[in-house]
Amino acid sequence: MTSTSTPPGLARFNDLEEHAALAALHEACASTAWARRLLAARPYATPEDLYAASDAAMAELSTADLEEAMAGHPPIGRPKPGDPTSAREQAGMAGAAEGLKAEMLELNLAYQEKFGHVFLICATGRTGEQMRDAVKERIGNAPEQEREIVRTELGKINRIRLARLVEEDA
Repeated sequence: MTSTSTPPGLARFNDLEEHAALAALHEACASTAWARRLLAARPYATPEDLYAASDAAMAELSTADLEEAMAGHPPIGRPKPGDPTSAREQAGMAGAAEGLKAEMLELNLAYQEKFGHVFLICATGRTGEQMRDAVKERIGNAPEQEREIVRTELGKINRIRLARLVEEDA
């Protein structure tokens, strides 16, 4: 079913039983609608096909689907205990000074009060200061504008997580 040009990690994903593939997709994104769309489009010939399907599914998520996806993300500066993905993605905040961590907590709370959900940003490779500056800038956005920024940031996060899923050798 899979050709020799299909990377081993992607071939494994294509061959997973439906429930296992759905569980793997839920690790990448908490949106059931997103995961089901990606599952329905298997098999994927290339990782790029998978990423394109992810982007297309993300673009079509309803507000409720976006809320479901956001609910799977902990606040910046407070990764889920025991979750290596969350800790790895937020590494830029892990070594931040206590003052910056405290400021980020206050900003997270203010953001959540205004928008009704956690501040969501693709934190991979960003410093604590960059994340703080982003929340300060985005807290002034209109809710509709912020929802589209969140959609874009979720798409970036999903691509990174899918790449990790399909590029593993074992």
